Amino acid sequence: MTRPGLFAAIFFFTASSAYAGPLEDRAALLDHYRKILPNVRFEDYVFGTLSMNPSAKAQYDDIMSFPPFSIDVDEGQKLWEKPFKNGKTFASCFRNGGRNVAGDYPYYDETLHRVVTFENAVNACLEANAEKPLEYGAKSMGLLTAYAKSLSDGMKVDIRIEGSGALSAYIEGKRYYYARHGKNGYSCAGCHVDNAGKAVNGEKISMMVGQATHYPEFIDGTVLMTLQQRFRQCAKNIGEKPLEYNSEQYNDLEYFMTYMSSGLPMQTPVFRK
Repeated sequence: MTRPGLFAAIFFFTASSAYAGPLEDRAALLDHYRKILPNVRFEDYVFGTLSMNPSAKAQYDDIMSFPPFSIDVDEGQKLWEKPFKNGKTFASCFRNGGRNVAGDYPYYDETLHRVVTFENAVNACLEANAEKPLEYGAKSMGLLTAYAKSLSDGMKVDIRIEGSGALSAYIEGKRYYYARHGKNGYSCAGCHVDNAGKAVNGEKISMMVGQATHYPEFIDGTVLMTLQQRFRQCAKNIGEKPLEYNSEQYNDLEYFMTYMSSGLPMQTPVFRK
């Protein structure tokens, strides 16, 4: 995260006005990326910094042919397929047995009046079958969702912003993304909007669009990282106290970010350095 720059400030003001909505926000952001990253195709945004480094992308493709985290994903599959005490499994809670569904999460639930993440849906399934829910930041939850989301590989992200409650949650997520945080006043947008494509410590900064398509990911092939774990890590990096997993702010942030990745294919999990 860095301090928000000129585009971030202008974009937030425009996107917060009565004349703009999620569609206009997304169009403005994509237009911004096309201008500052003219050589990166939209469909390649899912690769983040790899889309700007052909050599690193080739190495990534080789690694993903035989991913070092296969054993971890196998553990997630065992959790997904393990019968509950009543004989049912997670597949019974999701349409198509859980295939091609993860791209619809998170969504806003008008009955619950909150954003529902995929992890929330997993725990709702457990509770509906008289099972104990998993801790949101636990490794078991990460492994389970790493496998479960892999059942939606290739599915296009399709997040809907419908109704006043959904719009409010989206706006709060956007507000968090563009707000300054930590003792030095850094923002998510300062890095991933204004400075996307610029090098920091030898690594180029990724664009925000596409980031939500591939979590959980495995850092260096073995360290599991969920999207909200990444939120908490970024907060620590800028001297801000991380929020709790599954907090309203983080769920709204995830909703906003995932909406911006609509139309891109999912691939979960992936390798990252």
